[in-house]
Amino acid sequence: MRVAVLHEDRCQPKRCMNECYNFCPPVRNGVEVITWREDDKPLVSEPLCIGCGICIHKCPHDALTIINLPEGDERETIHRYGQNDFRLFRLPAPKQGQVVGLLGANGTGKTTAISLLAGELVPNLGDWELAGDWPVVLEHFAGTELHAHFAALADGSASVALKPQYVDQIPKRFAGTLRELLVRVADDDRVAEVVAELGLTGLDQPLAKLSGGELQKGAIAATLLKEAELYFFDEPCSYLDIEQRLLVAQRIAELGATKSVVVIEHDLAILDYVTEQLHLLYGEPAAYGIVSQPLGVRHGINSYLEGELREENVRLRDSRIEFLAHPPRTGWDAQPLVSWPELEKQQGSFKLKTATGEILQGQVLGVVGGNATGKTTFMRMLVGDLAPDTGKVELALQVSYKPQYITPQSDVLVEELLRSTEGFDEHYLKTELMNPLALETLMRQDLESLSGGELQRVAIAECLLREADLYLFDEPSAYLDANQRMVAARTIRRCMEQRTASALVVDHDVYFIDYVSDGLFCFSGTPGEHGLAEGPFRMRVGMNHFLKRLDVTFRRDRNTNRPRINKPGSRLDRAQKSAGEYYYSS
Repeated sequence: MRVAVLHEDRCQPKRCMNECYNFCPPVRNGVEVITWREDDKPLVSEPLCIGCGICIHKCPHDALTIINLPEGDERETIHRYGQNDFRLFRLPAPKQGQVVGLLGANGTGKTTAISLLAGELVPNLGDWELAGDWPVVLEHFAGTELHAHFAALADGSASVALKPQYVDQIPKRFAGTLRELLVRVADDDRVAEVVAELGLTGLDQPLAKLSGGELQKGAIAATLLKEAELYFFDEPCSYLDIEQRLLVAQRIAELGATKSVVVIEHDLAILDYVTEQLHLLYGEPAAYGIVSQPLGVRHGINSYLEGELREENVRLRDSRIEFLAHPPRTGWDAQPLVSWPELEKQQGSFKLKTATGEILQGQVLGVVGGNATGKTTFMRMLVGDLAPDTGKVELALQVSYKPQYITPQSDVLVEELLRSTEGFDEHYLKTELMNPLALETLMRQDLESLSGGELQRVAIAECLLREADLYLFDEPSAYLDANQRMVAARTIRRCMEQRTASALVVDHDVYFIDYVSDGLFCFSGTPGEHGLAEGPFRMRVGMNHFLKRLDVTFRRDRNTNRPRINKPGSRLDRAQKSAGEYYYSS
């Protein structure tokens, strides 16, 4: 079976010579494998295509993907968006009284899968011209555990609640306040209860003025308030800090004890904590995705990290992701790169205090703490964007900064942006950044056309291309899938080691921080009022200091060394707290 996909955002018929058509061997022999749409973009006939791949390599914009799959896979096609468009094979099955997780690369169909299960899309079984034909769908799923689910969707008796992926789109659909949104779902008493559980603020603010974190918590609250039998949460941890993620995870786990819950999440520590069963999604991003058979959550995540799904004889990636048991180094021979006394900064009603600290040459330091406790303010003081009210940062260094919020320039190609970077080194780009950050297919695209994850990878590359003594990364894992996060962490570490440079990395993903960091800065305080920065600490000391405040313990997986959250009150949780080892068991 052949899968032919045209990447609409890359195809530029006015800026090419129709290479896909002119070099196609069957076309040159008179076979109409490629025809033309009204907008002058190509249509590839999959039955006639011979899969030679010449069109892929000849296209100057990398707009075509041709993939050969086993013939049997076609019978498992669940949904296809159009000719030469993405298709999904198989579906996960929700379980009563369980939380089922979905894990896979961006663009492999996770959101499509829950849209189908939630009834937002009707499966077309590969026939994109078939719209909403429930009898055909029910016949296809006859005798399977999904038949009853789709029958309930078809007759309207299914009760479903869905937390969407893109919470920043909510203000465009509802113009009122957060309180007005929530009271549409439940009565005042229930709203007050969930608001207290999630620590929601800004209830009487217009949705358009809320931060990403408040919008996310508001969307989660609205979903929890709905009376349903089946709940879907699409990336519930985006925009949330570690403490908020744990709180949301506990609430979802409680819900899953009595309801059917499906969760998509790239934070592997949270996914591991909240789910009991897992489906991996694999394939070619934006071309096709395959849903694996259900796996135990520990085995599923370990298979994902090892890069191999033995049950289906599938290799997910060429190399495994390995974690170190920190601290990897107990001392540093390097000299201090930058140091500072106690600092204070008042910004409006918010006040930040920092302890005396220093960064050593070659150190990669993670920065952890709650949202709105001053992490970005601290970074801006180091960069020189903000002057402290008390104390002074003596920074006679070259600094490269990747900000938290990335605003793409209009009418600028990715290649133009990277080449305009101060100190641009083409050899360094090609050998160190192009492949791991998957930049090659993005180079000829406009910055404004990129997705959040693509824009994040470009911003990381832009930061690393600059020659600097100190690199500052503010939430580099945002919008990246689980594999891209680990690759980005590995790329940052490798570049720092090659240049003997130092880095500060602010992030809320424990796996990412654990993978990239030698030590930690810890931030605490009352969000929006005051913050305290302490450190740097050695990794073990810092994580113990931070996690003790959160009252949560982590253990190491015996096979992969990855951090795993202990269940509250479990034997290991009690033992580690008694020993004062919140991050490592004795």
